[in-house]
Amino acid sequence: MTTPSDLSSLAPRDKADVLAQALPYIRKYHGKTMVIKYGGNAMTEPALQKAFAEDVVLLKLVGINPVVVHGGGPQIETLLKRLGKQGQFIQGMRVTDAETMEVVEWVLAGEVQQDIVGLINQAGGKAVGLTGRDGAMIRARKLRMTDQQDPTREHDVGQVGDIESIDPSVVKALQDDQFIPVVSPIGFGEHNESYNINADVVAAKLATVLQAEKLLMLTNIRGVLDKNSELLTELTPRQIDDLVEDGTISGGMIPKIAGALDAAKCGVNAVHIIDGRVPHALLLEVLGNQPFGTMIKSH
Repeated sequence: MTTPSDLSSLAPRDKADVLAQALPYIRKYHGKTMVIKYGGNAMTEPALQKAFAEDVVLLKLVGINPVVVHGGGPQIETLLKRLGKQGQFIQGMRVTDAETMEVVEWVLAGEVQQDIVGLINQAGGKAVGLTGRDGAMIRARKLRMTDQQDPTREHDVGQVGDIESIDPSVVKALQDDQFIPVVSPIGFGEHNESYNINADVVAAKLATVLQAEKLLMLTNIRGVLDKNSELLTELTPRQIDDLVEDGTISGGMIPKIAGALDAAKCGVNAVHIIDGRVPHALLLEVLGNQPFGTMIKSH
């Protein structure tokens, strides 16, 4: 499918063809919710940021309801370094003490979120930033992390959260008023403490409670690759187990795939891991007829 930036060089008849090809998908997804996990290069390269914002606005204008959930790992790391603090990870999870949690909140609910909101608004949309505190959306508890080698041991990763429940009322209210929600993955506990939550997990759970039509996870790779770096266009739960077992899926990809699989099993119709380094990746996936990235199947 031709990307919008190429359209200016097309003849009018070809432009009409591109739009006609998109029509069945626009009709199919009209009025449906799509949750988009926004991360990787797409979040840090200006041209990709602009293309992403345009895609989100176009989806909204054709009657689809996008909800954006974003991460911010590199930006958190940059600010921690500036403060002379070394980021520490256990089993791919950031150890979040009280000081680090303050930095996480400054970055996610401040700088990163407002950048995304601004880009979408600049592209002609109406974006609103939320954290899990807004509308009491994401209730969380401290994550209990079991050691991968020794199940009897537990790691203390500080203020890292496990989702207890998500109340999507505030997201639905914004959608009904034609706003585009942009969600930071910060939850709150029973004593009003803040929790840093994996953005992939938040996107997957939010897609489930909203009964989204699609969950789209933008990454820095073409999708899930096999041992020979070939793209796997579809993955079943059994294949995922095998790929984790042999180490093909590892590190930060594990929570991403686990969240995607949970969403697929809980009724999200289509879950795709797509390459955020490709300009207009969202439109290519949603409004194109070529397989793009990796689709996670529920069985």
